[in-house]
Amino acid sequence: MSIDSRLPQFRSMAPVERLGYLQDLIELSADDVALLREPGALALETADGMIENVIGTFELPYAVASNFQINGRDVIVPMVVEEPSVVAAASFMAKLAREAGGFQTSSSLPLMRAQVQIVDVEDPFNARLSLLRRKDEIIELANRKDQLLNSLGGGCRDLEVHTFAQSPRGPMLVAHLIVDVRDAMGANTVNTMAEAVAPLIEEITGAKVRLRILSNLADLRLARAQIRIAPQLLTTSEFKGEEVIEGILDAYNFAVVDPYRAATHNKGIMNGIDPLIVATGNDWRAVEAGAHAYACRNGHYGSLTTWEKDSKGNLVGTLEMPMPVGLVGGATKTHPLAQLSLRILKVETAQQLAEIAVAVGLAQNLGALRALSTEGIQRGHMALHARNIALTAGARGEELGWLVKQMVDARDVRADHAAALLKQKRGL
Repeated sequence: MSIDSRLPQFRSMAPVERLGYLQDLIELSADDVALLREPGALALETADGMIENVIGTFELPYAVASNFQINGRDVIVPMVVEEPSVVAAASFMAKLAREAGGFQTSSSLPLMRAQVQIVDVEDPFNARLSLLRRKDEIIELANRKDQLLNSLGGGCRDLEVHTFAQSPRGPMLVAHLIVDVRDAMGANTVNTMAEAVAPLIEEITGAKVRLRILSNLADLRLARAQIRIAPQLLTTSEFKGEEVIEGILDAYNFAVVDPYRAATHNKGIMNGIDPLIVATGNDWRAVEAGAHAYACRNGHYGSLTTWEKDSKGNLVGTLEMPMPVGLVGGATKTHPLAQLSLRILKVETAQQLAEIAVAVGLAQNLGALRALSTEGIQRGHMALHARNIALTAGARGEELGWLVKQMVDARDVRADHAAALLKQKRGL
């Protein structure tokens, strides 16, 4: 069933009205609606089975970003995040992108690396070749550990052996099992395979195996997003689109050359990606680790995105990065709201989820660069942050909108200012 991700007037609705709108639009079941309407969707008993020493659950706002069109398909994007402006910025940039044909995405196979550390190696270069000579035997042994994965078309595909002739502890080899994990994130699968091949590796090398664990630098499991936007779509009441594009290019190149700027630049990308990863029950820490390691793969920490201008003056943005996400296993299968998020997204493979994630990251980056190169980041961000400040000050009902307007108009969004304004309005 096709949907319309534009969600007209969604922002002005009350939460219960938004939920009713979505229920009709994407045919949510009564059970789905109940999960979102009632607090405590994650039962304490379920939480207790997920991690250790559970004493309760912790909730964050669950929202949806609108307007996304990816490879010609409308997508409603669930996001779990506490920071104001993230959902609004993603939705607005997706609206601009929609008018330019939306996002185009692609991805590589879901290949993960399992690392097997080999120490006390007397002849590291010879040992490396010995391992490669028996590669097929090692791969076959690894694949015996997961017949289900094999039946789904996955499994160990290759062996790499990295040589470190010198280290503070002497020569070291690291064998990499390259594993197609299909629709899983893959950590448990590759770790099990690494454990299984360790004795054979010791036999072949005559050395000692130490660590046997996945790498979160999933540089073979890449997802990509592209966008092309004409200048007129970026025109504002104060800036011509051509000026905005030049500002964006300058801001982007700042992140290319300066790691201090790149850290904040890439954090803005992850502002879009992490909330989707959390909403689907995936490991956002693994995604973060891989992203930042990938950002310095050339020996210098820089921008994950690229921004260019084509011969017609259009702004062209791309994002390619590791995206180790899954649809099966872990919290993705355990948490009721993670399962609901996948139903809202209507994804059938982990690669589809990965591609949506990078499209959202590219949108978020565009939103930040556009704001920084025009009115500055604070105007839009503070307008949304003012709601949090007003709530903290105790504003309720009609007081909330009034107090937000007062602070934004005065460009003074502070807790003490909010408290003083509220006190004045109440005649106290």
